[in-house]
Amino acid sequence: MTAQSLSGATSIQQGTVGNDEYHRLKADIEDFLYTEADLLDERRFKDWLDLLTEDITYFMPIRRNVKFGQHTEKENTRLGEGISWFDEGKWTLNKRVEQILTGVHYAEEPLSRVCHMVSNVQIQAVRNNGTQREVDVRSRFLVYQNRVEYETYFFVGKRNDTLRLTEDGWKVARREIILDQNILLAKNLTTFF
Repeated sequence: MTAQSLSGATSIQQGTVGNDEYHRLKADIEDFLYTEADLLDERRFKDWLDLLTEDITYFMPIRRNVKFGQHTEKENTRLGEGISWFDEGKWTLNKRVEQILTGVHYAEEPLSRVCHMVSNVQIQAVRNNGTQREVDVRSRFLVYQNRVEYETYFFVGKRNDTLRLTEDGWKVARREIILDQNILLAKNLTTFF
């Protein structure tokens, strides 16, 4: 961390020691991400939706096996181009939650037992644009899902989030989910990340 305060636009350098403001911000962000994971694990999907901004971008690319040297260009599908596992906004996420909460969702009746683990939380950048503050955060996740009796799935990967500070606290404005598999091994993808 440079001597510059986090009050302005700041890019966080890897391996640098942050000041007190940085550590308070990081603890605040971690608490937010852990609370979000609890809401999903407790099936409090409507409360989880309240943690998303109205203009959220929720994106999970499809990963491909590519030749050496082509990973940056071709390994992941691009937002708004081609196909992806998720390329959604708030409206679509609301509709997915509504469908699950009907109690007759074909892939979520009975509801899955899910456990979200979040780790390796790193602040990448802080932006203060007048009255709005946004923080770019990178993290790792492990999501365990158990359905019915014998269906068990693990989802492992990375998340790149942009969190926005609002009057109601932190909210997710952008989420990119990088699943560390290119073939989906689960029968369906109803879990929220």
